[in-house]
Amino acid sequence: MTRTDVIIVGAGPAGLMLAAELRLAGVRPLVLERKPQRRDIPKAGGLGGQILELLRYRGLLERFEAACTGPVPPPRFPFGGVHLDFTQLADPPLHALPLPQQQLEQLLDDRAGELAAEIRRGHEVTGISQDDTAVTVDVLGPDGPYQVVARYVVGCDGARSRVRDWAAIPFPGITYPEVNRLAQVTLPDEVTVDGNGDLDVPGFGTISAGFTRTDHGLFGIGSSPGSRAVSLYTIEDESTEYDDDVPMTMPELQDSIHRVLGAWLPVAEATRLSRFTFKACQAERYRDGRILLAGDAAHLFPATGVALNAGLLDAVNLAWKLAADLHGRAPAGLLDTYHGERHLAGARTMLHTRAQVALRRGHDPAAEALRAVFTELLTDEQPLRRMGALVAGTDLRYPMPGTEPHPLAGTFAPDLTLHTDQGVTSVAELSHAARPVLLDLAGRPELRELAREWHDRVDVRTAKTDERPADVLLIRPDAHIAWAAAVGE
Repeated sequence: MTRTDVIIVGAGPAGLMLAAELRLAGVRPLVLERKPQRRDIPKAGGLGGQILELLRYRGLLERFEAACTGPVPPPRFPFGGVHLDFTQLADPPLHALPLPQQQLEQLLDDRAGELAAEIRRGHEVTGISQDDTAVTVDVLGPDGPYQVVARYVVGCDGARSRVRDWAAIPFPGITYPEVNRLAQVTLPDEVTVDGNGDLDVPGFGTISAGFTRTDHGLFGIGSSPGSRAVSLYTIEDESTEYDDDVPMTMPELQDSIHRVLGAWLPVAEATRLSRFTFKACQAERYRDGRILLAGDAAHLFPATGVALNAGLLDAVNLAWKLAADLHGRAPAGLLDTYHGERHLAGARTMLHTRAQVALRRGHDPAAEALRAVFTELLTDEQPLRRMGALVAGTDLRYPMPGTEPHPLAGTFAPDLTLHTDQGVTSVAELSHAARPVLLDLAGRPELRELAREWHDRVDVRTAKTDERPADVLLIRPDAHIAWAAAVGE
């Protein structure tokens, strides 16, 4: 029997991100993945929202951008059968990075490996039991069964999480009777791509850019000017249950397009083919004793483009709290704030994704009127920015203790340009190491003195900035502000 600090069940994006973050915090995680190889079935097609800023704060964004296989699309995102169009804004509140999940997992795997996280593939967890001091995990590996004991176990094992089941954590929700098919394809020369994104299909006519709603479902096109590479999307109500391990084929996609549009659309080749159903489920609690959940094991959302953002941010939030507990430095209740903060974040994501269900699934005149009014509202900048921040997750403020916490407390730290005795730096650069930072922006030695006894775990920095939002900021390892001293306070 072997022992380790934390066992992570599942080597998907959330599990790999958690492993890397734990290693930054000086914790030894063991990742157990039942599949012997990474999945090569396309799932998510990119990253978007707050996680991109977090990657920049870790110094990783350029590496992820360099791995992109295609051009970054203009900032125009589907939302329940309409679009959030930020193309007229100089500073869009929502960004996306086209990065197929296979490449994303490779990048995260490489990162975890660089930090010496142990990942065992082909090792299936077959049982979990816990007591007040530890968790015992039964594993079936290539050489037979064995056991591992850890202080904590984190289930990052997806929608059908066995860890969640073993912990008897309820996962209430709804499965919608629809199948979604998404493809990134190249169109042959016989199909004309107009400058406005419309398609002229021989024998059929024009298919408008954006979404086309028919009696049989929803069809969507996304294209970039001057490119024959487009994204195609269909939604149909179906009762068929598909095996997620069986990839979608080109004939399946074309049959779906034909059923929805009543037209055959020629396709030259595909770089991504994926199929999924939509569920709206959230675990009632993200922690049961020494067992925790993150990623799809904790929540499933009925819309595309948000699950990775939520799951990776779960991992970043959880890692430093687990590390503080394991190192004996956690104040009472710190680990419980993982559920409090990330369940709140999941509920915000569930709010807008369920709103998308209402927008896209209605077929009567009232639903058409709802979509028309919603689209009209989004022509104004303020509601457009508000919706962008909601989808990105940048509007989130974690609840902080105290009767009147500073307005910045609980928010993501702004990336201030900092002038120090050593030169110019930034909040993002100070966050690379994932350590807490006490940032003195006003020359307040009495406040710096308060952190003296924590010098081994908190980096104390003094700097000046052009427009200081507070005299002192205490920035957590996940780049959120734990406490701030108001100017002149």
